[in-house]
Amino acid sequence: MGFHSLSFYVMDEDTFGHDDVIGKISLSKEAIGSQAKGLDSWVNLTRVDPNEEVQGEIHLGLELHRDTKKICLRCHIIEARDLAPRDISGTSDPFARVIVNHRSADTSIIKKTRFPHWGENLELDLEPEELSDEALITLEVWDWDMVGKNDFLGKVEIPFSCLHKTPLLQGWFRLLPLGNNADDAGGKLGALRLKVRLVEDCILPSMYYQPLMDLLVESVISPIEVEHSSPLTMLEEVTTVESRQDVAMTLVKIYLGQGLVVPFLDYLNTREVNHTSDPNTLFRSNSLASKAMEQFMKAVGMLYLHEVLKPILNRIFDDKKYVELDPCKIEQHRSRRISFKGAVSEAEVRDSSVEMLQSYLTSILQSIVASVDQCPPIMRLAFKQLHKRVEEQFVDPENEALQSVGNLGLQLGHGKEQWMAPLHPIILCSVASVKDFLDKLIDVDHDSVSEVPQRAKFLPSVTVKEGYLHKHKAEGPQLLSRFAFKKRYFWLTSETLSYAKTPDWQVRSSIPIQHVCAVERVDENAFQQQYVLQVITQDNDAQLHTMYTQCKNVNDLNQWLSAIRKASIYNERMLPSFHPGAHRSGKWTCCLQAERN
Repeated sequence: MGFHSLSFYVMDEDTFGHDDVIGKISLSKEAIGSQAKGLDSWVNLTRVDPNEEVQGEIHLGLELHRDTKKICLRCHIIEARDLAPRDISGTSDPFARVIVNHRSADTSIIKKTRFPHWGENLELDLEPEELSDEALITLEVWDWDMVGKNDFLGKVEIPFSCLHKTPLLQGWFRLLPLGNNADDAGGKLGALRLKVRLVEDCILPSMYYQPLMDLLVESVISPIEVEHSSPLTMLEEVTTVESRQDVAMTLVKIYLGQGLVVPFLDYLNTREVNHTSDPNTLFRSNSLASKAMEQFMKAVGMLYLHEVLKPILNRIFDDKKYVELDPCKIEQHRSRRISFKGAVSEAEVRDSSVEMLQSYLTSILQSIVASVDQCPPIMRLAFKQLHKRVEEQFVDPENEALQSVGNLGLQLGHGKEQWMAPLHPIILCSVASVKDFLDKLIDVDHDSVSEVPQRAKFLPSVTVKEGYLHKHKAEGPQLLSRFAFKKRYFWLTSETLSYAKTPDWQVRSSIPIQHVCAVERVDENAFQQQYVLQVITQDNDAQLHTMYTQCKNVNDLNQWLSAIRKASIYNERMLPSFHPGAHRSGKWTCCLQAERN
């Protein structure tokens, strides 16, 4: 699994015809992984040799047959996958050739595919002296061309010593280039400054993590004294500041899954509060407690944040009005004409900006203070526990961190940005309502909040990606490829992938994320179109369905692939394999097989 090499190509864009390749840099996985801190240097571009531009694998079986009269090498060429495209159509016309010394045999040619299926047996009669351990069996794959020479697609070399150890050798083999040494042209083609680092995570079966899970759960179920060490405190000590956010995110997910996130946060917050002398500096460090609270609010409160602020932010973006109060940054030409007396003045821009900002700020504050019931109960409970620990540690009310809200009026007007003064009255009038909001937020009964039912809300149904895609019309008469894709607006949440004709269209079609079995890009030959991805789903009757969508460019394709994969990463029915093509005209475009499964 994974990759074998990472290549960078520098292209010369042509308005007409194909872009020209200036040069490339190819780094093997071993070369990148050999440097713990990664590669950070200038690397010369090398010339691109077509015989080195190979990819894909071939499935074959090798067997030696011996009798008193002859020795026969039987090579079963089964299929190949993900071959390099050599023709202008984005496909190839591949055939395979097996070579031993000067003897060779070829398979038939499969037209217009990068996923050929041969299922052919090739036989070569050999002499005993040709079977030394050092002798090689070479299998080459070529793209057949009617005019000109054939194009090289890759090769596999297998020593006879492998066949001497086992009578039948069968499996998938990676196609390799001819092996010509890359020419860096002495730096004449230029160089790229690269910064590349390989990070690999080894994930074991869940049973191997159970002892650690038991320790983490015990730390919060039966907490020890704050001054003593525990598995959680030891974990904080051995992690670096840079990795502490990733550790906090993982711990929050673990305790959310166990239904123990509030005791977990309470344990960390108790230690944080007890080791802090000034309440105004709480959670201003890179401690595990501060990072855990941050990740907890992102995981549980994101939907709440969207519900409260998204309508107002959408309104701000839809207004598309120029707003600026800083006299040093006002650009009068960017503001719309306000009067008929000529160009707008700086004072007119400022007055217009004040009016709009006052309106926006009032709407934001009103939405926040009215959102108590929208806040997730489990988050309110965590805040209540934190407030309790702060009160226990800092008895004097004047020293509480929340007192700073009440002192907000004293702080206004003493800053450097005096041009913000027109907004101060709105803030001053909202101090009392904000304090009341905070008091109501923590006024929640512990017994009324059950963490177990909240687990469904830990991955909130927030729109993580949306935009226009072209959806393939799968049912009905087969249209030409360019007419078979219809423009639709898609929304992706943690629960559904839905689409409609426009963003404002009332009727939506939805696919539950839990039904997703695979998300992969589609071979260009399937529809003669670029940037197509497929979403394979399985319904309640165990029937598979495939939806094809086309993105506007390769970046959009990769973003959608990544987003849908992340949303469906925990699905239990993911497919181990699938077709990279489409089933059209009674056969798959990739392997030409007729069966739909």
